[in-house]
Amino acid sequence: MSTVAIEIRPAHADDAASIAGVHDSAWRNAYRGLIPGRELERMIERRGPSWWSGAIRRGSRVSLLIFAGETVGYASSGRNRASSLAVGGEVYELYLKPEYQGLGLGRRLFSAARSELAARGLSGAAAWSLAGNDPACGFYARLGGKLAARGVEHFGDITLEKFAYVWR
Repeated sequence: MSTVAIEIRPAHADDAASIAGVHDSAWRNAYRGLIPGRELERMIERRGPSWWSGAIRRGSRVSLLIFAGETVGYASSGRNRASSLAVGGEVYELYLKPEYQGLGLGRRLFSAARSELAARGLSGAAAWSLAGNDPACGFYARLGGKLAARGVEHFGDITLEKFAYVWR
């Protein structure tokens, strides 16, 4: 019998390349066909290792999910940016490599992000998802998130609807 280790820990600047790798594969999987190709490529390119290293050095809270020694997911969180949602925290991003989705790892990562927010005194949480990203919308709904607001995001000439889910 073998055991696979699953670890969730704070990211360090030297984790930047592995975070960028997760970001690249997760975004291509989640947003291909939703965000115009050229805009998607630009967004992925901007979030390379140097961007992640700088964000972590500036104090961004990023948690890594490590499965069998490999970084396969990350979540970033902090103070809620939309005061109309009336919760203290926000999970800004939560992504897993596509081949690790549907295994319960996202649920673990989300729980860790919520715990991080609570430890910082931020009660409740919000998370946003593009309306056309059905897997993410379903994920947040299955976690008990309540649809609380709608907004829009602009990608070049395209405007897409987005949803805010909240947990109180």
